[in-house]
Amino acid sequence: MTTVNPISIYTKGEKLSNDYFTGNAFLTTLIPRDKNNDFAMGSVTFEPKARTNWHTHPKGQILVVIEGEGFYQERGQPARPIKKGDIVSIPEKVEHWHGASAYNKMIHIAITNYQGDQNVVWLDPVSDADYNAANQK
Repeated sequence: MTTVNPISIYTKGEKLSNDYFTGNAFLTTLIPRDKNNDFAMGSVTFEPKARTNWHTHPKGQILVVIEGEGFYQERGQPARPIKKGDIVSIPEKVEHWHGASAYNKMIHIAITNYQGDQNVVWLDPVSDADYNAANQK
């Protein structure tokens, strides 16, 4: 049996800081904020085990998963699996994290709104225990 590796539609982009991400995550900016758009849009690639820190968005965010499998979790709620084709609408100021599963990469398009000059508030890293619990389901 032949396995075909899908080709991502966007480049992997620039490595994101491990100040806000655990593991290897990359960003390709697709639409920067400008005078016509009060949001930014980017393709984010998470290698297996990569994830964001807990964080919030003052005016919310939308994720469109275009490849792979991962998780989305709001603080105090169980993690939920997300996969290619899923869309997650994240309300403003909700603490959450998202990232790849332990064995699969995940790519999502993130559309993030601004409030003033801010579009994200970074918080603490997701613990290995919480991340591992998400992967056990």
